[in-house]
Amino acid sequence: MTRADLLERLAIQTAEREHANLRRRLRTIEHVEGPWLESDGRRLLGFCSNDYLGLAQHPQLVAALKRAADDEGVGSGSAHLVCGHRREHAQLEEALADWMGRERALLFSTGYMANLGVLQALLAPGDVCVQDKLNHACLLDGARLAGAELKRYPHADIEAAARQLASRPDAAALVATDGVFSMDGDVAPLTGLAASCTRERATLMVDDAHGLGVLGADGAGSVAAAALGPREVPVLMTTLGKALGCSGAFVAGSAALVDGLLQFARPYIYTTAMPPALAAAACTAVAIARGENWRRGKLQSLIARFRTGAAQLGLPLTDSPSAIQPLLLGDARAALDAAQALEQHGLLVTAIRPPTVPQGQARLRITLSAAHEDKHVDLLLDALATLPRRIGAGGHV
Repeated sequence: MTRADLLERLAIQTAEREHANLRRRLRTIEHVEGPWLESDGRRLLGFCSNDYLGLAQHPQLVAALKRAADDEGVGSGSAHLVCGHRREHAQLEEALADWMGRERALLFSTGYMANLGVLQALLAPGDVCVQDKLNHACLLDGARLAGAELKRYPHADIEAAARQLASRPDAAALVATDGVFSMDGDVAPLTGLAASCTRERATLMVDDAHGLGVLGADGAGSVAAAALGPREVPVLMTTLGKALGCSGAFVAGSAALVDGLLQFARPYIYTTAMPPALAAAACTAVAIARGENWRRGKLQSLIARFRTGAAQLGLPLTDSPSAIQPLLLGDARAALDAAQALEQHGLLVTAIRPPTVPQGQARLRITLSAAHEDKHVDLLLDALATLPRRIGAGGHV
């Protein structure tokens, strides 16, 4: 019997992805200035960043980071539970809990780690975790890590989610969903899911990475926009690296939830805390995001402008009210060809292909930001209008 060589197997799998036009490649960005990016010596207008409010280079965030770095240095030095939990972390957690209307908030280094930590802490073998089929990968991985039974319902299908809950009436149950779906841009049917959870005595968890800062009266996200609170959504996770322009994530909820995570969330317990200077910058970002409503207003105006223009061009957009505006093209080659054609016009838009999205649903993931101007949206629409009616095998615009 011959043992398989793991590196050889990985190389074969990579070659298969290359053949199917699915191989991922790194692009180095040499400089960023607002929505403009420099790569390989070219200046490109980006429509693929998650910097929805245009805060990533805000001078107040930069100044807060520099001040804290001057005072506290760069690294935190240890995990939160050893000696890494600094004043800046505590202040940020207090600001986030207040914004979310929750008793407590707990910082994680990334959203992926936050979701793994929460699901692993809450769930056990024999429990059931019901999830939308288009949920982010970290929610799916978290349920598998916990050893719970993972049941997936068709996208945004409230009735199917309720049936799956009802099929395991004696099991402890968690329903987990994205608030805004990262590849489609649509908003989860949170009110219906919350009602199902109440009927079935299940816990509802929302990953609002792409809703924070964008939705809700003061940017508190999709849960607030749906007029739901801690009773209906006891577990809320969201990130600091998108609309807030920083990095990291947090979980917000009751004091009991946060204390439980401190005891049992392994990705929190055994990871070095984020740099305190980064927490200081994020705290400044929270104040700006809450207070400067014009940023959300401008973003919504840009979204409306783009969708109106795309409709006039007959482009196949999804039904998305968010900053994520996917242009469905079909197969992977079509998406790659379209992205390359746009780059020739000086625009950077990412082609999203399987397995990130289902087979046959490759797309351009167009994202808008308050850093864009009307003229930038018009440049994008003009470039999209020049794309051939058919791009690659099976693709179309």
